[in-house]
Amino acid sequence: MSGSKFTISAVLVLILIYLCSCASRPAAGTKQLYVYLTDSAQYRLLPPEGMENAMDMAQFISASFQSQDYYCNAWVKADKTGIEMTLFNELGAAMGELSYLDGLVHFSSPVFPKSIKPEYIVADFQLCFYNPMLLGKALENCGLALAIDGTVRRILKGESIIIEIEKEDNTVHFTNFLRGYRYTLEGNFKEIAL
Repeated sequence: MSGSKFTISAVLVLILIYLCSCASRPAAGTKQLYVYLTDSAQYRLLPPEGMENAMDMAQFISASFQSQDYYCNAWVKADKTGIEMTLFNELGAAMGELSYLDGLVHFSSPVFPKSIKPEYIVADFQLCFYNPMLLGKALENCGLALAIDGTVRRILKGESIIIEIEKEDNTVHFTNFLRGYRYTLEGNFKEIAL
């Protein structure tokens, strides 16, 4: 795959994922950021202290939206002090950087449009890798529920599964049934005790 096709694919996957989501902003009277996991479920981003296990690793991301497949690489460093991600193409050129530190989300990129809502990247990350007790309470506060069955996490609205996350030694499969997208993260996750 050529560098330009890779860049276009990576841009498209992020655009498509975030076109399916509503805008996020600080809630009135607070600085805490939130996203909408459903049209009405306002999920407030948890602080970095909720991270279950620290990670500092390369990840390969493959995503699917509307029968199209997209690919991207990332370096992810996350612990109880914050989340930092660098997106890059197959030649190693940086395509964007995201950070979640001190209650603020920052995203900069020479290739991705400014309309991308990085809070949704942070929210999906939290659903995958945050402490399930803290996550369960945060989801309950917005009218959703967390169900865990072995290595599978399900986010429920009533009886309906809206998001399913399956963790394996080297992969994490994330499916958002409500918004119609899925992706797989490939990395050395077994070292962080999933």
